[in-house]
Amino acid sequence: GVRWHGRASPRQSRAMASKFSDTSSPGGLKALNSHLASRPYVGGFTVSEDDFTLFARVSDSVDPKMYTHVARWWRHIHALSKLRPGAAFVPAARVSTTAPAKAGKPAPAKAAAPAAPLPNGTAAADEPKNFLQKLIETSLAPGGRCHGRPKGDCVRTRFPPEPNGYLHLGHAKSIVLNFGLAKKYGGRCHLRFDDTNPASEKMEYINGIQEDVRWLGYDWGKHLYFASDYFDTLYEWAVLFIKQGKAYVDQQTGQEIKDGRDNGTNSRFRDRPIEENLQLFEDMRAGKFKEGEAVLRAKIDMKSGNVNMRDPLLYRVVHQSHPRTGDKWCIYPLYDFAHGQEDAVEGITHSICTLEFGNHRELYDWFIDNLPIHDKQLDPVKGYDRPYQTEFARLNVSSFVMSKRKLKKLIEAGVVSGWDDPRMPTIRGLRRRGIPPEALRRFCEEVGVTNTENTTIDYTKLESTVRETLDPVVPRRMVVLDPVKVVITSYSGGAMDCTIANHPKDEAQGTRAVPFHREVYVEREDVRETDDPQYYRLKPGGEVRLRGSFVIKCEQIIKDSTGKITEVKATHDADTLSAPPKGRKVNGTIHWVPVTGAVDCAVRLYSYLLRAESGGGSEEEDEEAKDDFLNQVNPESKLEFAGAKGEPAIKAAKTWDRFQLERQGFFVVDPDTDAGTLTLNRIVGLAESGLKKAEDTDAASRSRKAQQEADAKRKEELKKLPPQEMFKGETDKYSKFDDNGIPTHDAEGKELTKNAVKNLKKAWDKQKKVYESNK
Repeated sequence: GVRWHGRASPRQSRAMASKFSDTSSPGGLKALNSHLASRPYVGGFTVSEDDFTLFARVSDSVDPKMYTHVARWWRHIHALSKLRPGAAFVPAARVSTTAPAKAGKPAPAKAAAPAAPLPNGTAAADEPKNFLQKLIETSLAPGGRCHGRPKGDCVRTRFPPEPNGYLHLGHAKSIVLNFGLAKKYGGRCHLRFDDTNPASEKMEYINGIQEDVRWLGYDWGKHLYFASDYFDTLYEWAVLFIKQGKAYVDQQTGQEIKDGRDNGTNSRFRDRPIEENLQLFEDMRAGKFKEGEAVLRAKIDMKSGNVNMRDPLLYRVVHQSHPRTGDKWCIYPLYDFAHGQEDAVEGITHSICTLEFGNHRELYDWFIDNLPIHDKQLDPVKGYDRPYQTEFARLNVSSFVMSKRKLKKLIEAGVVSGWDDPRMPTIRGLRRRGIPPEALRRFCEEVGVTNTENTTIDYTKLESTVRETLDPVVPRRMVVLDPVKVVITSYSGGAMDCTIANHPKDEAQGTRAVPFHREVYVEREDVRETDDPQYYRLKPGGEVRLRGSFVIKCEQIIKDSTGKITEVKATHDADTLSAPPKGRKVNGTIHWVPVTGAVDCAVRLYSYLLRAESGGGSEEEDEEAKDDFLNQVNPESKLEFAGAKGEPAIKAAKTWDRFQLERQGFFVVDPDTDAGTLTLNRIVGLAESGLKKAEDTDAASRSRKAQQEADAKRKEELKKLPPQEMFKGETDKYSKFDDNGIPTHDAEGKELTKNAVKNLKKAWDKQKKVYESNK
């Protein structure tokens, strides 16, 4: 997108303006053309006032063949000038209305006039705005290209997924952004499927994506579209390009085309006669070519500094049935040729995509400028000019796999059960994990929108958002994951109901009765043979309160022949049901479940698919790095407790019901639940409980000094360790090493990937510096 906040310093601006002051002469244009060959804007990769200043000096009749880069730049700045009518350029990040000008320095720019009220009557000036909101408000302001459009259609955005898999968390951000902007500014958002590749697309994905978007809380109304709706129009426009001498059929191999574009050399088929190209393209459509034997390419500029402009592919042959059009077509448009024209036909005003498409914007504009887009509009609005592409930073979340290719690989490798596995970052997976749609929307809104480098959000941000969403509303229940029976020998009465609040902070949720019996289940981790004074749970002679019930005292721990704890004998203090014990303090409170009436549960604890230190990666990685990511899979991403026991009240739970299980986290009832066993998925863990936090704090205070001493000792040892020896002891991981001692094969004898060896070499180099600094 246009990075409006960037701008050269006043001194740089004066120098830039002076350098290219003579743009009316061939020499001046030649210098500007050379300057723009390696950058999209005069100042580099960010539009600035210098672009608009020089734009006013350059004639609109510049020869595009002689001054290719100037012509390209001129067209783009001409388009951008429509986004800022009647006002001097003001970089948003530097506007100041209060700071006085310092002596000897230019006064700060005046703030732009307040934006016109939004169509819904809300003045947006009172709230912080991201760059897309500012861009849209400029379009809606008097004189803007969207000013005066009818209510409900003030702007048009679109969400255009390819139906070759299910949507993931990154797509959720785009959905929230595009539908959210349309709603905020009184417009509409189209759902459009980019179904231009029948080799990988399925109706299963088309239907599933619609379900996911609706689940997130958005509705496109009657505005559901498909790229395949426009195949006839796109074909017609491809023929038009051929007739105008702007496209040709290329019969080079795929590698030859790639090499030619990389090197900027023309195809030997580039100058074919128009009539021959028309016939060959018709032959492509008639199925007379095999896949890869012929493609249609635009004839633009093989010397362009932007490789996307080097005669891009428009059509290729694909002999596969299409999910919607069947076998009508055997040639299909490429994405770059299709999506901008789809935007134009649908009258999209703001085409919002991610940063990796920034280099494609020049091609997007070229297609729009060279096609009769207004002749094919579905429901034109008076005054509509054309769509404009703007880019934002896509969403990356640590420990999340954000690549469809990788997600497919996880399924194929059997790491996960499918697209809706609760560990998957797909919208379907997150839904089955139990994350509510309002939490996802809130997360996507709170991470914000920028047009700077893609950044990675820590997964704990998503977790905290989910907790904050669930905590005020979900009821509490008790489930013991790894049960140990406690027999309370001093209790001789029958069943007694203990009244426990369904929510400690919401009285409106009421209470429930949990029957107390002589025998109860507690967590195995809440029983320990220890004399540690900082352990506040069940231990010989130790006391603990059962949630909402009595204080009990551990009298005896019984184990089997393997040393596993099988039962605890305890006594209770009958005076502590609704009162603290007299004359002593009991620090620990634990959850429990009565043996009689306990509900059989299967509890699944999910963690993230990648280890915490791993990034999810992206589609831009090299192939080897993409394959190597399987080595980062977390082997403990799923733990299941098949023999868990739940309190009687949870028996009535239905699929998708959510609870907070005491001291365990937030859970949802999984669709796998059957009549005999209740299956619960952990959505997210709790923030540390007071009991565990107190124990951990005590343990940390005792061990901190020891850890510091161990770290210091290890640091000294590393100073004496030759780098050639640093990996030799790790025979559980590696079996072969090179001459420097860097591993080349894993423990099973399999050769390590180049990416893995590269990372090991970095660690080796670091150790070498440490070792040599100590000599």
